[in-house]
Amino acid sequence: MAVGISVKKVDFTYKTDEGEDTSVKALNGISLEVETGSYCAVLGPNGSGKSTLAKVIDVLEFPDNGTVAVLGYEGKNDEDCYKIRERCAYVFQNPDNQIVGTIVEEDVAFGPENLGVPLPELRQRVDEALKYVGLYELRDRQAASLSGGQKQKLAIAGALAMRPKLLILDESTAMLDPISRDEFLDLVEQMRTDKGITVLTITHDMNEAARCEKIFVVEYGQVTMSGTPSEIFSHPEKIIKAGLELPPDISLVNEMSKATGNKITEEDIKDQRSRINTAIRFAKNASEAPAMNLPEERKKGRKILEISDLSHSYDSGKTFALEHINLDVYEGEILAIVGKSGCGKTTLISPLNGIIRPQSGDVRLLLESGEVLSTTRKKDIKGIRQKVGLVFQYPEYQLFEETVEKDIAYGLIKMNTPGVNREGRVKAAALLSGLTEDILTRSPFELSGGQKRRAALAGVLVMKPQILVLDEPAAGLDPLGRKEMFETILALRETGTTIILVSHNMDEAARYADRIFCISRGREAACGKPSELFENEGKAKSYGLSLPLLYKFSSQVKEALSKDYPGIDVLPPYPDAQNEAASIIRSAMKC
Repeated sequence: MAVGISVKKVDFTYKTDEGEDTSVKALNGISLEVETGSYCAVLGPNGSGKSTLAKVIDVLEFPDNGTVAVLGYEGKNDEDCYKIRERCAYVFQNPDNQIVGTIVEEDVAFGPENLGVPLPELRQRVDEALKYVGLYELRDRQAASLSGGQKQKLAIAGALAMRPKLLILDESTAMLDPISRDEFLDLVEQMRTDKGITVLTITHDMNEAARCEKIFVVEYGQVTMSGTPSEIFSHPEKIIKAGLELPPDISLVNEMSKATGNKITEEDIKDQRSRINTAIRFAKNASEAPAMNLPEERKKGRKILEISDLSHSYDSGKTFALEHINLDVYEGEILAIVGKSGCGKTTLISPLNGIIRPQSGDVRLLLESGEVLSTTRKKDIKGIRQKVGLVFQYPEYQLFEETVEKDIAYGLIKMNTPGVNREGRVKAAALLSGLTEDILTRSPFELSGGQKRRAALAGVLVMKPQILVLDEPAAGLDPLGRKEMFETILALRETGTTIILVSHNMDEAARYADRIFCISRGREAACGKPSELFENEGKAKSYGLSLPLLYKFSSQVKEALSKDYPGIDVLPPYPDAQNEAASIIRSAMKC
């Protein structure tokens, strides 16, 4: 098969105005080849050079040294650059960075129109792309009015309408719900098969990477591992050392291997059937019951927030983003709000600290003193905002000051907090957010993606909110960054802070949330403990949810085991691979 992308000994450095000492070398002699028509993934921690590599391939950046050839063109002159860009579509991590049209269909038409695609083909391409991503019914909507997930679908539609030969996806499914994500990836694979498109995806989603034909692991601007998914993931210790994680199903097999003293081979995990059979073999051959480390069930605190009959419309009542939502929130809990892209999750959290006023219904904050603050009373809004902190979907866009310290202190300054008190609170908020003291004097724009998230979080925590509302707090972070973010969230809960988080990641919602509130088309679909909502796949689907990937694979293993052990005790799933592996092994040993 012909080579579609050839990268040979490429260096790239981001230079600053402050001299070589502050320059950042993103690519360090990197080399790789991608075959035409193949589907490849690039994995690596934040700051490893993945996105820079993609920009060099799409000639959005030019290498300092080395050569890059794309679809037979090296990009050495303007004509070659144009030919590469004409044949390549790039979908960025943040859709706001590439949406240019005011109306949805105008934005999709922008790319092919600039390529000179005539009518009526242009109309056909736009309609086809919008139907692919499920936005056709919203084609006349304002692009700015879409939800974060819908904007990501719009960016994807714009790329598909260009009918590229090379499609580069830079964390392009990060803001999609699991069902929409799988639909999109199915579409990408179908396009690749039907039209011979080469696909290069940069992702932190290990399940997405497992669908690819080949994986490149990038660290410090170099390829440190390459191979098929089974070749890569059969070395779990190397993956974890690189700051990555295993797909949930392979993670369960790996935990079972550690508990039983077995080694994972490439053959053990080459496909889904192999993984199930390997898990069963490990369970049957176990000689002792592994230890389990189960957290104690938390007691419900007092009611701290009431959402009553909340409705909201963006088009004067023609359609409703929210309809008659009722929800009680309790002190010290982690409440996850889930649902498909565009279902109303972000609209629901916006009135919680008065960003928007309820059009219908009320949001009431119940203070320990017995006082009740209501978003329907204008005089209460200031008090509510002091008690309820909101961190947006892309919190790094909240940063604007010269230094991290000044950015964190901004709210305190606006509240006329004395300087002595400010300094101590800023340092405490930074520490609680996982920032070291030396970072406080740096510019927030010099920080990594994960550090920016923590700086924005500190700017809210410094106000000492009783309730912290987080909109997709871990989206776009690498596995280590996500782990650290949720460690911070758990630490905040231990201080008594109530956490409300919007999430598309069902595995994370199942693992970290005390309760889950599910929205479907603006209405409540379900509310309960993760074990209740994810009891089985049929129940989850009835709420419009996708089963957590760990639960789904675990249920397949248990079902297969029950054929050999009809009397096996099938326990409810645990949300982490270690305890779930131990549970399966213990159940098999009893038979």
